[in-house]
Amino acid sequence: MNMSETIMGEAPAADEATPEVDVPEVDVPEVDVPEVDLPEVDLVVLQETLEYIRPAIQMDGGDLVLLGVDEGTVNLQMVGACGGCPMSMMTLKAGIERILIDRVPGVLAVNAS
Repeated sequence: MNMSETIMGEAPAADEATPEVDVPEVDVPEVDVPEVDLPEVDLVVLQETLEYIRPAIQMDGGDLVLLGVDEGTVNLQMVGACGGCPMSMMTLKAGIERILIDRVPGVLAVNAS
C-alpha cells in the first residue's frame, strides 16, 4: 500500500472539493457557579498521620515524601521500593488515601508522583 491509498481505497484527489456543512450557532446560557470554600488541611494532623503510616511502608523497603497540599489534594512521592512497585498505586489509593481522608480534616484526594 502506498502513501496515497487509505485502508478503504484511494484517497480523494487534491482537487476534489469537500462539501460545505452549515453548523447552526447555539446560544449557551451562562451559569453562575457558586464558589465552594474548601476546608483547610490540618498540616499537623497530616504529618502525624503520615508518621503513623510510614512504618508499614518502610517494612516493604519504601517511604513517603510529602510534596505539598493543594486545595485538599495531598501530593506524595513514593520512594525506595515503592517508587517502582506495580502495586504502589493500589497501596496509595486503597490504603494511604483512605486513611488520610478518614483521619485528616480537609483531605479530599491523594496523588503520587
